[in-house]
Amino acid sequence: MTQLHIESMGHGPDLVLLHGWAMHSGIWSSVRDHLMQQFRLHLVDLPGHGLSPMCEPGTLDHLAEIIADILPERCMLGGWSLGGQIAMELALREPQRVQKLVLISTTPCFAKSDDWESGMERKLLQLFLENLKLNYVTTINRFLTLQMSGDRDAGKILSQLRKHFFQRVEPDPSALEKGLKILQQTDLRGRFVAIQQPVLLLHGENDVITHPAAADWMHQNLQQSQRVMFAHCGHAPFLSYPEQFVTCLNEFRIHA
Repeated sequence: MTQLHIESMGHGPDLVLLHGWAMHSGIWSSVRDHLMQQFRLHLVDLPGHGLSPMCEPGTLDHLAEIIADILPERCMLGGWSLGGQIAMELALREPQRVQKLVLISTTPCFAKSDDWESGMERKLLQLFLENLKLNYVTTINRFLTLQMSGDRDAGKILSQLRKHFFQRVEPDPSALEKGLKILQQTDLRGRFVAIQQPVLLLHGENDVITHPAAADWMHQNLQQSQRVMFAHCGHAPFLSYPEQFVTCLNEFRIHA
């Protein structure tokens, strides 16, 4: 069993947060201190990211199994981007433990297809995969820039994102490659509708990585959900609107 790096702090109901592709748990630093005043906060480094070692085979199913091993008995689970797909999988597998679900700038299907216009072009995802092997730093910087596209404070937030990214060791190349393959291949739409927990959907209205229409689709296909769209915001609302982000989670904790 892989020993994941987890930072736990604060008091209150358990909140587990999963970061996105190529990132690490330090990405939550702008909201961490406020969240730990209301929650027992658990920040997880996914395998091969941050301070967690890589593990094989690195599929979505395997990642969900590993995270399931460290989940509290009852918790609110939040996931950003790729972390959101892992959170969806866990909500379906562990309905007794995952009491509430927070999906941040994520989608049940990242890749565009004939019956799914709300995804990224498959060619772009493939290009990231190919370029990773040629020029890692340039490819990562392009990905970070894309995340901030359409954000009202793109330059400022991009600087924060780059600072967070390079705070820890580089992600394992295999973890990056396998993570991109998850984004390319995963389509949870068929199973997504079976999620029964209360769900909070947080999404930037200008997100070009996970299109806002994906949040609309999820809202329409969930049994009980709340949707918050952040104006003039790209792919990282917790960086663009940290205070509003924390308020949303606190209100969801109390009222959902």
